[in-house]
Amino acid sequence: MRITLSCIKADVGGFVGHGEVHPELLGRAHELLGKSDALVDFHVTRVGDDINLIMTHREGVDSPRIHGLAWDTFKQVTEVAKRLKQYGAGQDLLVDAFSGNVRGLGPGVCEMEFEERPSEPVIVFMADKTEPGAWNLPLYKVFADPFNTPGLVIDNKMHKGFDFVVHDLKGNTQIRMSCPEELYDLLMYIGAPHAYVIKEIYSRELGEICASATTTKLSLIAGRYVGKDDPSLLVRCQSGLPAVGEALEPFAWPHFVGGWMRGSHCGPLMPCALEQARPSRLDGPPRVVALGFQLAEGKLVGPRDMFADPAWDKAREMANEMAYTMRRHGPFEPHRLSLDEMEYTTMPQIMERLAARWQPIPEPGQPARELVGAGRGHARGDGRTLDVD
Repeated sequence: MRITLSCIKADVGGFVGHGEVHPELLGRAHELLGKSDALVDFHVTRVGDDINLIMTHREGVDSPRIHGLAWDTFKQVTEVAKRLKQYGAGQDLLVDAFSGNVRGLGPGVCEMEFEERPSEPVIVFMADKTEPGAWNLPLYKVFADPFNTPGLVIDNKMHKGFDFVVHDLKGNTQIRMSCPEELYDLLMYIGAPHAYVIKEIYSRELGEICASATTTKLSLIAGRYVGKDDPSLLVRCQSGLPAVGEALEPFAWPHFVGGWMRGSHCGPLMPCALEQARPSRLDGPPRVVALGFQLAEGKLVGPRDMFADPAWDKAREMANEMAYTMRRHGPFEPHRLSLDEMEYTTMPQIMERLAARWQPIPEPGQPARELVGAGRGHARGDGRTLDVD
């Protein structure tokens, strides 16, 4: 019998700024999901200030019943956040009305429907203080790089490779590319993770989905910065798919991702145990948690906290060193994101205030005009001029 695994996440209120979720919010979410007869099983968890609802059911992907359950849960949990005066209560719920699907409303969604195998290990990756493109490099390494994944070389069931579905977030289009044949073409796009993100991956041997990621870009929905996207990812493992260890291995090197403080900076993605997913250094650096489950007739056996292992201590040490290096850049790129990514932050308001003071560079031989500075006749915020000696 086919089963659907869904992970729907949202930030509906942070506990002391953006660092964590208050236990009452998690308790309320657990209570609400426990009352539903639509689910086979569920697990409520969090990473940083984001709540993740991990659910199994037989309703298929994009089910209005399941999405409606998640939406109602987030709405009611928001009321708890407001009562406790949590920071940014309900910030990921960008519209008031539910229309049958949470896509485009703010929460992130990743789902997979498949036939449950005799042994079905899955990993739920959850990140905080970053964007959906953060999964591009790890997914490429897991499903296309033999230096990361020995199974691509020695497992006959993996030799046919995998198909990648890539979304163009700004163009609202998608493409399906086959690897290894189209590997270089794939890299051309996913190497720009702010614009192109991997949504799904399919096994060409098994003909089934094996990975699904959230692709919600909140700033593109709201037209302004309303918080970072904080993506989630589902990966099936073993028996013709990457082994559990192969799926985790890319995170041994904490690659740089966009997000961190005010969603405006680049920093290392630190793999950490669930208990360590409480970012505080400049609200970061970005974190990733991995929870492993065995599915058994749709039941979620687990979780096993995959990064709660001293083998990942070196990666965390590296992430801290990389964070120190980036922080020394202060407001300079590459720590601060490029201008095209900053257009959805509050930075354009500052640039608009200064726009009238920019003047053409004089041609050679022409007299230079006196530039108006902050000390003399500079523009006020209301558009008038201050005459200052």
